[in-house]
Amino acid sequence: MDKEILQVYFICGTANCPEGKFLEILEAAFKSGVTCFQFREKGANALKGGEKVVLARKVKELCRKYQIPLIINDDVDLALELDADGIHLGQDDLPITKARQLFPNKIIGLSVGSTIEYQRSAVELVDYIGVGPIFPTSSKNDAGEVIGLKGLNDVRDYDKEIPIVAIGGITFGDVAAIKQSGADGVAVISAIAQSKQVEVDTQRLSSFFD
Repeated sequence: MDKEILQVYFICGTANCPEGKFLEILEAAFKSGVTCFQFREKGANALKGGEKVVLARKVKELCRKYQIPLIINDDVDLALELDADGIHLGQDDLPITKARQLFPNKIIGLSVGSTIEYQRSAVELVDYIGVGPIFPTSSKNDAGEVIGLKGLNDVRDYDKEIPIVAIGGITFGDVAAIKQSGADGVAVISAIAQSKQVEVDTQRLSSFFD
């Protein structure tokens, strides 16, 4: 997998955006420097069933339009139905060995919160790991314990080669230090989804990787 895909990794669902603005925000971000998109439709008012599939198809159309890889968070059936580019799994989701059987030629990402989690995970079967949360975040209720830049650095020291995207409470002021700590990219939710100037802020994130 090309590590550059991870540089500006946008994660979003309808719950993360102002009401009715989801697709508008996606298109603005996609044309302004996003390198990968993860569809994560979770939360109290998240779409389910057919409504979720209909929206996901629209997301796929946008991803194809801007040639951005589409990763589905956790939802194996949706990833298969859409023929998405990949799937991202947490430590308690579908086992990686099973995921690789289902998605032999797709991108598989895995959330890792420490070197201990790394050691007990089948990382040889994944294409990248999402390491964090680096900082406190309100976007994910199940984000786990904050690991800081040191935690990120520890995982990178443990494996010098695996592609890493850092996640969790990341703001513009953190990106340079995150790169120095060994991440190949940053995964953000609210930095784009809650931005008042989506195109400008996405371009700003992208500029750190020029």
